[in-house]
Amino acid sequence: MKIAVIVGSTRPGRNSEAVAKWVYELAQKRNDAEFELVDIADYNLPLLDEAVPPSMGQYANDHTKKWAAKIDSFDGFVFVTPEYNHGTSGALKNAIDYIYKEWNNKAAGFVGIGSVGGTRAVENLRLIMGELQVADVRAQVSISLFTDFENFSVFKPADFHVDSVNTMLDQVIAWSKAMKTLR
Repeated sequence: MKIAVIVGSTRPGRNSEAVAKWVYELAQKRNDAEFELVDIADYNLPLLDEAVPPSMGQYANDHTKKWAAKIDSFDGFVFVTPEYNHGTSGALKNAIDYIYKEWNNKAAGFVGIGSVGGTRAVENLRLIMGELQVADVRAQVSISLFTDFENFSVFKPADFHVDSVNTMLDQVIAWSKAMKTLR
């Protein structure tokens, strides 16, 4: 199984990058899947600029084709999302919306970051995943800006989050294996 840990923000000074790297480092200690850190900032995706709806799979732009190929290479995903105004980041939503079939019949887990642990951003993503035919797992990780960061910028996660990450990864891997039979 190949699982992407996706950095869900492109904002300067973003906290999601440090959290995603931490999740990736924890995942690297496992031997039940291959993990890759995927930063949406590396794909320079402008606001959706494809003329044909993504569900048609007729991508015209090189940046879309590169993004589609990357996402298609995975069996499952861990989205690390900040919470902005009770939802996920616009950058992550835009990256998700660029493609369609590359997401289908895979599994996803979530790590939310925010004043209330990013729970509303995760709930927002769960709705989106349903439309993309992605099975989202129950376990999630909630990172608090108040208790897991020093001065809201230096990531210092509480120890109990390690168990939460591993539980979520257990579920993502199991569901990714099950979903592979549908592809």
